Amino acid sequence: QIEVVQSGGGLVQPGRSLKLSCAVSGSDFMNYTMGWYRQRPGKQRELVARIYENGHISYADPPYGDSVKERFILSRDSAKSTMYLQMNSLKPEDTAVYYCNVREKQKSVQEGAWGQGTQVTVSS
Repeated sequence: QIEVVQSGGGLVQPGRSLKLSCAVSGSDFMNYTMGWYRQRPGKQRELVARIYENGHISYADPPYGDSVKERFILSRDSAKSTMYLQMNSLKPEDTAVYYCNVREKQKSVQEGAWGQGTQVTVSS
């Protein structure tokens, strides 16, 4: 069974950076599909970016996905069984609750394990 624990987030000024972490417990870290999602107030949860077991990274659809590619870095560390989202040049519109999702590759996102969510607020 996969379990995930998030950390990071908080209040930051526009233009600054934050790094989110998602620690994964499970026996097959490098074979999981893992992603970051966000949920803005009054909006549905949406994909930010995900990494597949082969290391390929996909992003949200444009135009938001283009902005993510320019400013965010998704990475994973197998030694620590942790996925990261380095968020740079943050904007007020990045304000949201961010969730990580980890799943076995044959399962759907809904069947995966969700982190508890972490609030990111970008404001001066």
